[in-house]
Amino acid sequence: MSDYDQQKIQNESVGYPQKPSPLPSSNDPRKYPSSPTRSPAKTLCTFLLILVILAGLVVLILWLVYRPHKPNFSLVGAAIYDLNVTSPPYMSTTMQFTVLARNPNRRVRLDYGQFSAIVYYKGQAITPPVVLPPLFQKTKSTVILSPLIRGASVPVSVEVANGLLIDEVYGVVGLRLVLMGKMRYKAGIVKTKHYVVYVKCDMLVGYKMGFMGQVPLLGSPDCQLDL
Repeated sequence: MSDYDQQKIQNESVGYPQKPSPLPSSNDPRKYPSSPTRSPAKTLCTFLLILVILAGLVVLILWLVYRPHKPNFSLVGAAIYDLNVTSPPYMSTTMQFTVLARNPNRRVRLDYGQFSAIVYYKGQAITPPVVLPPLFQKTKSTVILSPLIRGASVPVSVEVANGLLIDEVYGVVGLRLVLMGKMRYKAGIVKTKHYVVYVKCDMLVGYKMGFMGQVPLLGSPDCQLDL
């Protein structure tokens, strides 16, 4: 054994400290571990998710604040100026109805468009559709609709023609007024999509052949709204 080896063994037995390991240099990648890079697709997905959540919260808040209600319709008057049956059979009609349209909302207005009115008797149309002007209804307001509906020589079935002649003898005629079109809610700059509106008002009127003018409404006419 050489003198160097003997000296090394003595140093180890005495407990001399070992030479420390060299510190990593500034260029050593171990000193600054690299952070994982985030993909652009993942960042975009996170942004879109946050955007959808915020938009949903805004819609929920607006709905809780405004909470739009359906409009109300009621029939309060009817007039018949012409209601005749001719061969083969045809029916000629001139009628006018008074309908109240009420907007119960305090913060939401109602916009109606493509509105039309038509009259049915025993499930069959006895007038062509009559186009009504656009209606813009303010909040908490009531609007009077008075459509004048005419139909000249509208073809009807024999059962409808005979049924009208019998009802005129008894003095009671059952009619249905239908209003249909599109409606949307509007609050400030916020507008909803257009909803299809279908209003049907069933009534019994006191009418006999040859009478012209305002006819009495028998009972309480019922107007139902499908939205």
